[in-house]
Amino acid sequence: MKLFRTLPLIAAMSLAFSGAARAQSLVELFDVARDFDASFKSVQLQAQATKLKVEQAQAKLGPSVNLNLKADVNSLNSNYINTVPTGFADNTRGYSVQSGTVAATQPLYRPADNAEVSQANLQLKLADEQLRAAEQDLMVRLSQVYFDVLASQDTLTFVQAQMKAVAEQLASAKRNFEVGTTTITDTREAQATYDLVVAQEIAASNDLRVKKMALEQLVGKSGLSPKAVALSAMPEAPQPANVEEWVLISEQQNASVKQARIGVDVAQLETKKADAGLRPTLDAQLSYTYQNNVNGGAAGLADSRMGVATGAVVLNWPLYTGNALNNRVRETLSLANKAQSDLDNAARNIAQATRAAYFGVVSGVGQVKALKAAEESSQVALEANQLGYSVGVRININVLDAQSKLYDTKAKLAKARYDVLVGHLKLRQLSGSLQLQDLQDINKLLAP
Repeated sequence: MKLFRTLPLIAAMSLAFSGAARAQSLVELFDVARDFDASFKSVQLQAQATKLKVEQAQAKLGPSVNLNLKADVNSLNSNYINTVPTGFADNTRGYSVQSGTVAATQPLYRPADNAEVSQANLQLKLADEQLRAAEQDLMVRLSQVYFDVLASQDTLTFVQAQMKAVAEQLASAKRNFEVGTTTITDTREAQATYDLVVAQEIAASNDLRVKKMALEQLVGKSGLSPKAVALSAMPEAPQPANVEEWVLISEQQNASVKQARIGVDVAQLETKKADAGLRPTLDAQLSYTYQNNVNGGAAGLADSRMGVATGAVVLNWPLYTGNALNNRVRETLSLANKAQSDLDNAARNIAQATRAAYFGVVSGVGQVKALKAAEESSQVALEANQLGYSVGVRININVLDAQSKLYDTKAKLAKARYDVLVGHLKLRQLSGSLQLQDLQDINKLLAP
């Protein structure tokens, strides 16, 4: 979606940072921020962990094999009546038992595990939506601080230009006072205005420093020089030009709404899983046990070896659990209702935010048009006051006021243009349609 109409290499305003470092575009800084921003990387890592949970859940439905090895050393002490006249005889001997068992289990019917697998797949979709939302959030945050820097730079540039103009007006007032064509009042008014602009220049310099620090913190690099925006025409209103169409798109595609919708499905599966705890499970089991008796055993003296193969179908049915499982089902039903309420609340909030963002962009477009007209009028007014001052029909304070209004209007116009750009991105974020292409479209508006 085009946000501004542009003409090749023609800029209504093209303010760039000074310095030897090459300027960076919005897309370039976004690529760097993706690899640095801690909150975005956190969501990335969470998505990776969720993928592993899916595999863990699926493994519960597959076969499992266990090996058990055991070696016993035993001492047998037996007293018995001897047939010889000596009477009782004491007989002590040792023997060992060595055994190994291989057991395999294949679940045949486990409804709770099936529900858990479905939940895990939904959690994976949820993680993807969270990652998409985090990426969109990073786009908006970066764009905001990027244009904050440009707006602050513009303000500083306009203040410096105003300071230069006021200094020239101050020098003119002093010359006119010296030759007796004006009063000392003109000089003092020009001096007061100059001092005020100097204070504004100090504040603007500090504001630019703070804005650049915010951008550097987000990107993780210092000495950044964002490319300026080259604009030659008025910004466009959102398309489609119907707020309810944007609301409908946001209800379907907004990342927060989609996450809440997935949350409802997960909660319903949790109820299904809890209900499955009241049902039987069925497993197929195969095992083979090999046992080696060395030096006989408790019942005899002869060594022996034997192997036993076993096959079984095991039914496990919880008949009574102290009503814990029934309570768990009722708990999950309440949580499912809560998830539905959260979905309704998210949809309503997003709809309201979408309307506000849409009208904010529309208002911003109108404000840019009005400020553009005001800039042209202020320029004409300044030239008229300068001419009137030169012929003696206007006084110095009139020129100073006209200068102040002109540069103030220029700064507001630049800021309004940036706000419309960011407003478009925020509107598309709310509608769930924000993507890298939108940043690339803005890149086309940047000065070469």
